[in-house]
Amino acid sequence: MSREEEKGKEKQVKGKIREAAGVITDDKEMQAKGKLEKTEGKAQEKVGKLKRKLNEDTYEE
Repeated sequence: MSREEEKGKEKQVKGKIREAAGVITDDKEMQAKGKLEKTEGKAQEKVGKLKRKLNEDTYEE
């Protein structure tokens, strides 16, 4: 797993926590920020996977 993938997973966890805190406190803005952070984390993780895959394919040739 690449560092970028790890950062993406971390961001997803932070987003889940923020979203849950928003639900508990009934803070719609915090919920929205949490959802956005989760989405950003998923995208970052996928970019990291893609980069890692490309590097692996490059070295196999």
